[in-house]
Amino acid sequence: MKTEVMELLALLVPRKSKFKMNKFGILMGLMSLLFVACEDNDDTASQYMATPAPLEVPALFVDKILPPVIPEDNPQTVEGIALGKKLFFDTRLSADNTLACASCHIPQEGFSDSRPFSIGITGEEGFRNSMPLQNLAFNYGEKFNWDGSANSLENQMFEPVKNPIEMANTWLNVEATLQSSSDYPELFEAAFGTQTIDSTLVTKAMSQFVRTLISANSRFDQAQLGLIELSPQEQNGLNVFLDETRGDCFHCHGLPANPLWTDNAFHNNGLDAQFNDLGLGNVTGDPREFGLFRTPSLRNLKFTAPYMHDGRFATLDEVIDHYSEGLVFSETIDPLMKTISEGGVQLTDSDKADLKAFLLSLSDDSFINNPDFRE
Repeated sequence: MKTEVMELLALLVPRKSKFKMNKFGILMGLMSLLFVACEDNDDTASQYMATPAPLEVPALFVDKILPPVIPEDNPQTVEGIALGKKLFFDTRLSADNTLACASCHIPQEGFSDSRPFSIGITGEEGFRNSMPLQNLAFNYGEKFNWDGSANSLENQMFEPVKNPIEMANTWLNVEATLQSSSDYPELFEAAFGTQTIDSTLVTKAMSQFVRTLISANSRFDQAQLGLIELSPQEQNGLNVFLDETRGDCFHCHGLPANPLWTDNAFHNNGLDAQFNDLGLGNVTGDPREFGLFRTPSLRNLKFTAPYMHDGRFATLDEVIDHYSEGLVFSETIDPLMKTISEGGVQLTDSDKADLKAFLLSLSDDSFINNPDFRE
């Protein structure tokens, strides 16, 4: 095996020349090579190697945030990403062949859903708004969903398929359906070195694809790189965002040095006095966490209405009004909502308009139009 690995390492030089690899990419390419080269079981040839495809970390992200989270047992590969993309758009994952992941995470809607609640195969609504999927490779806490109920992207992928009000399928049925298809066995062999399809490999492939959904080309990003200048209104909106006496938004959504525009932590942001949905508290059982939900990114707000975990706000203006004068007290409200006694930060109409202009400058048209992310 040692000789085989050394021979495979020698192959890395011509392979990696196909990609523009940064300092993170080289490491991930080596990890990918070693993982696949050393794996040896009944289904996978010990000499099999998929083509490494390390994530392209945007220049704006380098040195500002940590490298992407890539599991050692699921490195990014050309074949894995292509397979994951096909699966993401395939309605055969649902029980009646009508619903795909992309049915509720719609590319032109920022990989979210313009309905407050997505509708499953039976016509029944879910109970939370579909979260956008951009930049999930940089969720370092690895707590996914609004309530943090999944502890990895791969684990998150298991739930919708078997959820009775989403795809309402079983993984045994999905595996059988894909196994009997004319194309999937060969695609799984190309990606993972085996034609035996199981749920773990399905979720690994889809996770590889979702990790490529990186958004980093908004107007604000371009301004950060010195390519354009923000308008005076957008610039004042940023000042409102950063001002603790006005917008005071940065504690949860980050400074410009954080290109994710979320802390990926959990907060009660003053939506309700009592909770129909306990959020994080429903997962942990801790009453101190009742009504806490994961901070969504502010990227691509232009495409991802409605807003909040229950889609209650149809417009960005309503969101701004909530923080300005609509905060509601509850026992677990976040201390960062420090103007709760006044109902909010009490923005002027002018500051509201400027804040909205800034928030919209974080939207990335190239992201929703990227052909690599479309069916």
